[in-house]
Amino acid sequence: MLIQINNLTKYFGRVRAVDGITMGIENGETLGLVGESGSGKSTLARLILKLIKPDSGEIIYNNVSNIRKDCQIVFQDPQTSLNPRIRIGEAIGEPILIHKLLPKHEIPDKVFELLELVKLSRDYVKRYPHELSGGERQRVGIARALASEPKFLVLDEPVSSLDVSIQLEILKLLKEVKAKLGLTYLFIAHDLSVIGYMSDRIAVMKEGKIIEVGTREEILGNPRETYTRKLLESTLKI
Repeated sequence: MLIQINNLTKYFGRVRAVDGITMGIENGETLGLVGESGSGKSTLARLILKLIKPDSGEIIYNNVSNIRKDCQIVFQDPQTSLNPRIRIGEAIGEPILIHKLLPKHEIPDKVFELLELVKLSRDYVKRYPHELSGGERQRVGIARALASEPKFLVLDEPVSSLDVSIQLEILKLLKEVKAKLGLTYLFIAHDLSVIGYMSDRIAVMKEGKIIEVGTREEILGNPRETYTRKLLESTLKI
């Protein structure tokens, strides 16, 4: 088990955004986290990454020595995490510099390697975020997240803002990267079809609680909870 979550709770005022969650994320798996908007998915992710503190409960990290380095996030819109005044090469290289992973003179070659990994050419180092398409920015967001050589990636609705034609390209890329680097993913989405494509196991979240966890086949083929069945039906209608 890479990450074990025990009785985790987080309040925002009177709202219990995360309500007594206990679950594990196994090393090397993709755990899909699905639920409607406002169900607490992103709050749970931020708790795992220690971006916010829980009100109670604990998170146990195994084989993770440095949370900031070993655990990274890819956002829905990478433009929110990319400085518009910084060229792409510098943005990707910044985590390497911060964590002192390489001598400064070796960073450009590592940036080229990361661009190749996400299927972007070297000349992207000179571009600015506003010069890129949504799909290209997401590839840069993935490259930047990988720059610190993490073990665990949170993917928070990474394709929901992209055109349908681009979504599958990014999902395939994420699968390739995971296989090549041996990563563990927490993949967050509201769309069960996307979750089903990416995940080994699926956790269903509603009103701050995990109401059902199972393999992809169990959740998509024979869900126990009425809420899960409704999510599945809405996906099939689309």
